[in-house]
Amino acid sequence: MKLVVVSAGLSVPSSTRLLADRLAKATAARVPAEVAVVELRDLAVEIAHNFTNGFPGRALGAAIEAVTQADGLIVVTPVFSASYSGLFKSFFDVLEQGVLAGKPVLIAATGGSARHSLVLEHALRPLFAHLRAVVVPTGVYAASEDRGAEGLAERIERAAGELAGLMTGLSAAGPARDARPASAADGSVDVSAVAPAEGSVRRPREAVAQSATAGRGARTDGFQVVPFEQQLAALRTR
Repeated sequence: MKLVVVSAGLSVPSSTRLLADRLAKATAARVPAEVAVVELRDLAVEIAHNFTNGFPGRALGAAIEAVTQADGLIVVTPVFSASYSGLFKSFFDVLEQGVLAGKPVLIAATGGSARHSLVLEHALRPLFAHLRAVVVPTGVYAASEDRGAEGLAERIERAAGELAGLMTGLSAAGPARDARPASAADGSVDVSAVAPAEGSVRRPREAVAQSATAGRGARTDGFQVVPFEQQLAALRTR
């Protein structure tokens, strides 16, 4: 399996890359995967050229191929102007439409203040939902004060577990079962092949026939069968 980490950190060392590495390590501890890291800082020029000439450079092409073939993605961006960085968005803009469809993605971000933590929900999650990726429920935001603080490690472990579960679940999934009832040779449906819902009781055919042919006021299976005309007449006399 292939796990690809996309980091949009700009500085060296980068808090964004440090968070990305922690997420990758926690995920790789749960699922056997080959981890590859895409540093967008090194691809900034090629991303810009791709917008102007329509062709990716060698390094950008390799990054796009890695993301396309990944079984799971970890994407981490610093917060700029209360949203993801322009470099982060530009990279996903150059991807062909549909390459992330159905791909498990763990979203994460770093910022100087905890006040920007909602960037995960109002920016990153809508972006990858638009790209038709499968975003894990737990996003990870790390502010400056979160370094070494309680809670961040738990969020990392929980998000990594969710991503690993999606990766292994999708890879192990076989062909979808046909939930339709079996059909006879003449095209009719064999109702005996349809299992009753859980908690329901299948009534014997004799009881069904009795219910269908019950007369006025007759009792079937402990219930009083009252024809609609009789019920309507009773309402008019009130």
